[in-house]
Order: sequence, then C-alpha cells, then structure tokens
Amino acid sequence: MDQERLERILLGGQRRYTRLEVAEKTGVPIERATRLWRALGFATVDDNSVVFTDADVEAVRTADQLISSGLLDSKLEVPVTRALGQHLSRLAEWQVHMLWTLITENEGLGQDDKQIERLVEQLVPELQRVQDFVWRRHLAAFAGRALASPEDDLEARTEVAGFVDMVGYTRLTRRLNEAELSEVLERFEALATEIVAEHHGRIVKMIGDEVLFVADAPADAAEIALALTERTSADDTLPDVRAGMASGRILSRFGDVYGSVVNLAARLTSIARPGTILVDRVLAKELATEKGYSVRPRRPASVRGYARLRSFALRRA
Repeated sequence: MDQERLERILLGGQRRYTRLEVAEKTGVPIERATRLWRALGFATVDDNSVVFTDADVEAVRTADQLISSGLLDSKLEVPVTRALGQHLSRLAEWQVHMLWTLITENEGLGQDDKQIERLVEQLVPELQRVQDFVWRRHLAAFAGRALASPEDDLEARTEVAGFVDMVGYTRLTRRLNEAELSEVLERFEALATEIVAEHHGRIVKMIGDEVLFVADAPADAAEIALALTERTSADDTLPDVRAGMASGRILSRFGDVYGSVVNLAARLTSIARPGTILVDRVLAKELATEKGYSVRPRRPASVRGYARLRSFALRRA
C-alpha cells in the first residue's frame, strides 16, 4: 500500500514545512511551538525535517488566537494541549486497530490497495462527524450542569468518587488467551458504561480491570456500585467485583479527578471483599437517610496512608 498516499489522506494534506517554517508562517516562537508539539505527545523533530502540513500551520495559528483573545489562559496552554494529546492518542490507537482488524479479516480488501485507500477516505470524515457529535453532546451536558449551579466551583466540587474493580484479574490474565481476555474487558466496560450513564454518573477512566467514576448525588453513586456488583455477579462470563466509594470535595482537572476523597475510595476498594461495597463515614451518613439502602459499620483496618480506616458496608435494605 502507498504509505505516502495513506498519510496524505489521514493528515489532510502533504508534508510541506519544517518547524522553523511553521513558526515563521504563524508568528509563534519556535520554543513555544516545540513545547506544544511535545505536549501533544509527538517526538521532537530537527529543524530540517519536513513533517508539517497546511493543517498543522492552521492549528498552531488557531491555538495562538485562542490565547491572544484571552479565551485560554497562557498558563493552561501546555496542560490543555497535553490532556488533548493523551485522550486523542488513545482514541486514534483504537480506531487504527479497528481499521486493521477490518482489513486483515477481509482477504479481498487486504489485497487491494486502492480499495483500502477508498475505505480510509470514506471512513475518516464519518469518524470525524461522529466525534464532533459526541463532543457537542458532552459539551451540552456539562454546560447544563454548570449553568444549573452557577455558584459552584467547576474545578473543585462536592461529589462521590467510586472505584469498581474485578477480583482475581491477575489470575484471569494467566488463564485466558488474548481473545478471551479482550471479550471479558469489553463486557465489563460495556456494563460499566451503561450503568454509570443510566444513573447520571460519569466515567473518569477505565484502568484495565477497574473503573473510576464520579456522581453528584449519593443515591446515584450507590445505585451505580450496587447495579454493577449485581450485574457482574449474574454474568457467568465475568468475575466478581468489589467497590469503594467516598464523598467530599474533589478536584477535577482536564478530565481526571484528584484529592483525598479519590485516594480514600481507592483504599476502601483495596480492603473490600469480593461482591461487597465499602463507603466512607461521610457517604454512609448521607445514605443513611435514603430509603432502600443499609449501611453497617465494619472494624477499622490499617491500609497505606490510614492507620485505622473506618468503613461501612453498603447493601440494599
């Protein structure tokens, strides 16, 4: 297959410029342009390498205009770029894997370079349209929450953080082949995505055998953990799970969450038994007033960072 032809389709044009020429065309200092390039997750190129396209020039020019207009704080330029690069890198990897699987499983397609080129030419704009739709829907959802409580700090809010992870995952990886392991992970991710969305939560990230989610309402968080525990228990293809949740102020930064509440939820998960859900004292108190739930104290446990960690077992009433 003609690699240059395929590259032009994916990059939206031919490589024409060195990084010095990009800096000259956009008026952006070379040091700053290089910082942004590295933050996106791309390897540094030397001054004489012709690697940039007209689309790259336009992207740098647009980013510079965002900062010049005051819409994006210059201090956030590199962190925002880094977060964008990390998230889109994972998406691109999955999409290329999907395309490669399609080609390798179709013998006729794999032997026809022109057909592959036509497929890529048709597929890329379609993927771009879907991504734009999903992005706009998420923008609308987050904007709706922000405008509903304009007095709230969007960076640090009171929420529930929860971890749910598969028990015995390491042993599972030794026993299953790659295809079987992929099916288990796909099933778990599909269940987690469906249940978290259904109960108004948000998946922060999937970490292999574990999902990290946040929810605004304690009852929503409880339903997510309980439903995911019940659904995996009823599914013969999935191992049991355990969960830990904590409530309090959580720092949200570029799509990820941080703070003592998140760490506490992780520690609670580490001491939970298979099929059980542990919550911290704050969340236990909040759920005690909700109908349909039972919270029972457990003996304090010693875990990393906590000499005597108090926990409560969450069950349906």
